[in-house]
Amino acid sequence: AVLEQNEAGIVLLRSFDWNDGLFDVTWSENNEHVLITSSGDGSLQIWDTAKTKGPLQVYKEHAQEAYSVDWSQTRGEQLVVSGSWDQTAKLWDPAVGKSLCTFKGHEGVIYSTIWSPHIPGCFASASGDQTLRVWDVKAPGVKLVIPAHQAEILSCDWCKYDENLLVTGAVDCSLKGWDLRNVRQPVFVLLGHTYAIRRVKEHSLKLETRNDNECVIFNKDRPHSEQYQELIKLLNCANLFEG
Repeated sequence: AVLEQNEAGIVLLRSFDWNDGLFDVTWSENNEHVLITSSGDGSLQIWDTAKTKGPLQVYKEHAQEAYSVDWSQTRGEQLVVSGSWDQTAKLWDPAVGKSLCTFKGHEGVIYSTIWSPHIPGCFASASGDQTLRVWDVKAPGVKLVIPAHQAEILSCDWCKYDENLLVTGAVDCSLKGWDLRNVRQPVFVLLGHTYAIRRVKEHSLKLETRNDNECVIFNKDRPHSEQYQELIKLLNCANLFEG
């Protein structure tokens, strides 16, 4: 479903149906009407919100669920990366009918793939094998492997203001920050969740959701989320879009 916020509130702009579950979505940087979804049948679908019919294109190469998809934020570089439970990441050009490259190395399912907003052709992946990996599409093999948690890593994100900083969230309920120049120890560890962290977004403050329908806001300069406990009690993601 595509939602739009206007003076009347949040309204449904367009909805599309697919024959399997949709796990992730990403917008084109060049066309405000175009987006890509990834699904449980291992395929990617390109949709145009200006059209009501089915997908413009369908790409199916992953052998298992395509759990993550991200469109490059560099306008001159129309590249898409997908991550799958088949333990591979794939590079796509939406104008080409097949993947350009397959990245192998993870020993568990890939839950998250995301482009660096700073470095063209560089993306990170988070996996059930407990590692965070950094890749360069112009070079063979993995660029960096970080054993980031002692549990499955479900999400990762780049810092918008520091090209060397990545954040991970995992089943162990912790949020960690990693400086790519020295990955022997995390630059911070934030606790406060009681369930696995399924999605993390990095800002000067981090806002991440978890599978018990709550949101927790962390300040990376403080060791945990105690200063936000009263806010956490009030903020429930299931109610964010009510009224």
